[in-house]
Amino acid sequence: MARDLTYTRNIGIMAHIDAGKTTTSERILYYTGKTHKIGEVHEGAATMDWMVQEQERGITITSAATTAFWHYNGQQYQINLIDTPGHVDFTVEVERSLRVLDGTIATFCAVGRVQPQSETVWRQADKYHVPKIAYVNKMDRTGADFLAVVDEIVEKLGARAIPICLPIGAEEHFEGIVDLIAKKAYYYDGTSKELVNYVEKPVPAEMADEVEEWRGKLIESVAEYNDEILEKFFDDPDSISEQEIIDALRKATIDNAVVPTCCGSSFKNKGIQFLLDAVMRYLPSPLDKGSVKGIDPRTDREVERKPIATDPFCGLVFKIATDPFVGRLAFVRAYSGHLAAGSQVLNTRSGKKERVVRLYQMHSNKQNPIDMVEAGDICAAVGFKELRTGDTICDESHPVVLESITFPDPVIGIAVEPKTQQDLDKLGIALGKLSEEDPTFTVQSNQETGQTIISGMGELHLDIIVDRLRREFGVEINQGAPQVNYKEAVTKAFVHRQVFRKQTGGRGKFADIQVELGPADEGVSGVQFIDEVKGGNIPKEFIPSVEKGFKAAMSNGVLAGYPMTSLKVRLLDGSFHPVDSDALSFEICARLAFRNALRKCGPVLMEPIMSLEVVTPEDYMGDVVGDLNRRRGQIVDMDSKGNARIVKAKVPLAEQFGYVTVLRTLTSGRATSSMEFSHYAEVPANLAKEIIDKHGGPRRFLDDDVD
Repeated sequence: MARDLTYTRNIGIMAHIDAGKTTTSERILYYTGKTHKIGEVHEGAATMDWMVQEQERGITITSAATTAFWHYNGQQYQINLIDTPGHVDFTVEVERSLRVLDGTIATFCAVGRVQPQSETVWRQADKYHVPKIAYVNKMDRTGADFLAVVDEIVEKLGARAIPICLPIGAEEHFEGIVDLIAKKAYYYDGTSKELVNYVEKPVPAEMADEVEEWRGKLIESVAEYNDEILEKFFDDPDSISEQEIIDALRKATIDNAVVPTCCGSSFKNKGIQFLLDAVMRYLPSPLDKGSVKGIDPRTDREVERKPIATDPFCGLVFKIATDPFVGRLAFVRAYSGHLAAGSQVLNTRSGKKERVVRLYQMHSNKQNPIDMVEAGDICAAVGFKELRTGDTICDESHPVVLESITFPDPVIGIAVEPKTQQDLDKLGIALGKLSEEDPTFTVQSNQETGQTIISGMGELHLDIIVDRLRREFGVEINQGAPQVNYKEAVTKAFVHRQVFRKQTGGRGKFADIQVELGPADEGVSGVQFIDEVKGGNIPKEFIPSVEKGFKAAMSNGVLAGYPMTSLKVRLLDGSFHPVDSDALSFEICARLAFRNALRKCGPVLMEPIMSLEVVTPEDYMGDVVGDLNRRRGQIVDMDSKGNARIVKAKVPLAEQFGYVTVLRTLTSGRATSSMEFSHYAEVPANLAKEIIDKHGGPRRFLDDDVD
């Protein structure tokens, strides 16, 4: 019998680093009965932080999935929970998790409030239209202010945050919360770890007015989602029932119109049960999210798949992980139908059929074997050979391609080599497995130096990779200094005619094309190819080869061999030979045209620019700003929060290596910083010349290179 998806919640926990995501997920596991001991992050014992590196550093690196159950309103709900990292270097884990989740708990620190990574993950959730509940954690900390966080969510994130509870006290006097809908107070025993560690009492007399005020605001906000509530609100607000408010608030939350906001202290076990009830009340089930849309690859038409077991199966692979015992695990979100262990599915990207050998329900890094998954489930599967992150798997006779997942390009690289020649093969295998797991980690060979270059999202990201190579794969490596992943671009258009002719005895090679190369339209990446050939001067079957040639050539720019960001190619005219022309001739001709014409298109070097936020005491403000100016930084904004000053700047990544150490020295260890990728910008001419000269000057290409 099919499961009722009304009682399923696929949720994630997302936040800035150190807001308490993993501590919150540990409490959720404990209070749902999934674990019988609370694992603390600072002790390296958190269930969801299973990697050695996570336990040592006290940070989350990889998103971990688990399934738990919660009783609410006489029903048992299934929660598929994903705990995501907060550090910007591991943003890929947040991106791919949000792509497959139905709802999320956005966690904020009551002291730090809305921080840079809070904004990033919020934008990621908005991109995939994921409804949110806000949870203000660390209410027991000095400087905690619940309503100030609510204000910042409204101002900085543009969201309609609506408190559904108010804190009783704050800082060391934080005792519990008042439920604004039920008008009840819950006092928590901070030391007890009982599953019901609170007592229900009437609302404190001194809070009565405040509770009425905020309850009125809550009802007013949801009234537009229910006409009856709106009428009652004007006639007799007291006649509005709790269930009516909950139903209207649920509808508004699922429509992404409001964000129910609650508070607590996860570390002190306060407010978790209320948060869990809020998840069941307001976040959507797979049925609320409705059908998923995709493209039928046979007809290119849009098709729908309903979240029911009787529809044809389709699912999205959102993560690949390597397990030392079971091998390659593919994490799959099932959107429709059902999938049994041992059955065969179609990978619509490769067009190949793959067999699902085994299915698992995950609990952090432990696998529990299951026979079947249905629509709405999140599971891990073993047996796939060619799956990648973002692939759609589906019923062979009902193919569909779901929207994939977009990942940012890596911005920093280092050269690596094994310490011993015997480890060369092991290194290649290990890097292959790691790049399969993480789409923001890439491996390339430098043709000129023969070096292996690994690239990632930041210094910490590459540190973790090197550490994993040593511990998991037993490969000791030597590494070079970090290098910036520059890119190349063009600034003006140029029309060029290229003829490729080769006679080697017998049948020769011939292709002739006239193209205009120039900057791509805004927002376009890769090759923007426009076919304007008239009168069949180039046969239709050769035109895709011209595009293929330009795509291949873009991996090596003409200045220093860095990849091109984007390029507009207009194919204007050309000619062919009835015997000597073939697809390969036109592909080679396109690559030659790229190399010869690009020098006349105003090529420039582009560098990654990072968004930096520094929180510093007032006394060190001058030193911090002066240092950023020396690093070619542009100050974007200055603000104050309490006694601290906040500096926001755009700084080239090339100037940021080792910045954390310098900042600590400048401010006696009292300032903190966070940085994330912003955009690519042109490198100043004098610096560009230095970088190009370091690579041996502008690239010289030989015709032999393209054979």
